[in-house]
Amino acid sequence: MVLTENTMKKVFLFLLLTTLAFFQLNCTRNAANDSNQTNVNLAVAAETNQTNANVKPAETPLPTFIDADAALAEGKKLLDNLETEKAIDALSQAVKLNPDSAEAHFNLGIAYSLAEKLEEESAVTRIETTPTPKPTRKTKNDPAPRTKNSEKAFDNAVKAYKKILAKNPKDDVSHFNLGRAYNKLNEDEDALKAVKEAVKLKPEDYEYQTELGVILMKLAQYEEAVAALKKALNLDPTNLPAEDLLEKAEAGRKRVDFGNKPKPPPPPPEQSRPRGGNPKPKETNTAPKEEPKPETPNANQ
Repeated sequence: MVLTENTMKKVFLFLLLTTLAFFQLNCTRNAANDSNQTNVNLAVAAETNQTNANVKPAETPLPTFIDADAALAEGKKLLDNLETEKAIDALSQAVKLNPDSAEAHFNLGIAYSLAEKLEEESAVTRIETTPTPKPTRKTKNDPAPRTKNSEKAFDNAVKAYKKILAKNPKDDVSHFNLGRAYNKLNEDEDALKAVKEAVKLKPEDYEYQTELGVILMKLAQYEEAVAALKKALNLDPTNLPAEDLLEKAEAGRKRVDFGNKPKPPPPPPEQSRPRGGNPKPKETNTAPKEEPKPETPNANQ
């Protein structure tokens, strides 16, 4: 069978088109496979990066201190950086090395307070399973029991500052910090006494005046608080905490003044009415009074 030229051309064209279609199909499959592989690689890379981001860098362990001042300095630094747990560790070492370090006890109380606050906030969403302790009867002079670590630390700070003041009663800084420790324990009368002594020794210190205003406000002595906070602002016009406290103290003073306003006298009691309705009004003679007529002379006289 002899193929004509036209038939040969048709066969050649068919084979060419078939080859091109097959080649294009292979290219499409390879491109899809490459795309899928690229997506898989990107997903693996993203997951790896996320895993690396979640992995915290290894923390440098806190050293064991042999010097109380070094431990105190490191604890205060960690406290400023809000590394609370490490700060507690360092400050605990400081008070262990020097039990009379009032500053270390005070800062340890601050660190414990922050940790306890975080614990209280996280405990809001948890179900309380511990039974409520029974209240203990105590007399008026019994101090409140120190149950929290922060309270124990502030209590130790009070004792340490008292030791310092026993040797140097003119130490205004120790009086001030003693007042702050009492304030943290909510022993406001003792706090007021200590801070007043600090102000007496150094009246031009704006921090002392501000703390005095804070304690006076807690005791609702707003008139005195306003005076102290105004003095603090006069000493340091950029004292924003004193400015905010002054506004609150003035508002408190207004509330107290309003409550002490004399009450108006009650209205006079109404006259009692007889039963059976309204009383009958008295009859009055409304006719005009007649003038006496003049006497006429008798004609027979």
